[in-house]
Amino acid sequence: MSDLVVTVDGTEMGASWVSESPETRRALAGALPVEGQAARWGDELYFDVPVDVALEPNARAEVEPGTVAYWPQGPALCLFWGPTPASSGSEPRAASPVNVVARLADTTPLSALPSGTDATVRVVERS
Repeated sequence: MSDLVVTVDGTEMGASWVSESPETRRALAGALPVEGQAARWGDELYFDVPVDVALEPNARAEVEPGTVAYWPQGPALCLFWGPTPASSGSEPRAASPVNVVARLADTTPLSALPSGTDATVRVVERS
């Protein structure tokens, strides 16, 4: 069962919280629902969120496909599903370290987005 519903341009995807970044998770959970117009950077979507958290000890730039992460420099929430301009191979790589907060169950809807397109993203806790 998913903890979150991530909606990208009307398509819903389930996501589950992970315990890697507890301070960020608490702050983001307290701000939900969040939504915004996301910009695309390679196979990453990111959008501004009203959260202010520093990098946590295990922050990193290279992440797995399906990662939902908080980028303190934005501050933005990022959805990763493939390589970005910062990648050196097929792995997703953020522009700088991010705090990982959740995992998408299926990234297929993201992979279907036309290249270079922006998208509306909404994240809510599953009721």
